Amino acid sequence: MKRLLPLIFLVLGLAAGVGGGLLFDPSPAGEKTNAAETGSGDAASREDAVTETAGSGQDHADDATGDPDGFEYLKFNKQFVVPLLKRGEVIGLAMVGLSLEAVPGLGERFHEIEPKLRDGFLQVLFDHANMGGFDGAFTESGKLNPLRGALLEVAQNALGVDRIRSVLIVDIARQARN
Repeated sequence: MKRLLPLIFLVLGLAAGVGGGLLFDPSPAGEKTNAAETGSGDAASREDAVTETAGSGQDHADDATGDPDGFEYLKFNKQFVVPLLKRGEVIGLAMVGLSLEAVPGLGERFHEIEPKLRDGFLQVLFDHANMGGFDGAFTESGKLNPLRGALLEVAQNALGVDRIRSVLIVDIARQARN
């Protein structure tokens, strides 16, 4: 009996884990299918289910959420960190959080080419910083709109012009070096 008890607990634990996983399955595909079948576009079926994963050790969680206009939002897992230089010295950092507004179903492709997108986005952000884009009142639309346009061009080149609607700047901060 002493040898069977750990085996019984293992089987019960496995069954409880599978049951809990099925019960609390956050699959957006099932929600979209149910909403499409019933024809109801209620607010509950469109709730954002973005899971923050920064620093949690997870690779990618549910970072694509539905939009009633037929788009989904793809969030980069980590912020972009851009050094701010003056006469060759780092005088601060700019941290930028970005998301893409894309056609539904692009999430898997997004994750496959995220390193390429990050590289292209970092180059645009470095160029923006080198032109003084993060100096002074860096959050003015006159400074952010050209940045959004350049980031959109990179995203559309990587994922398709008809697949990416816009690049959203969801977080931006500048930290001066002491």
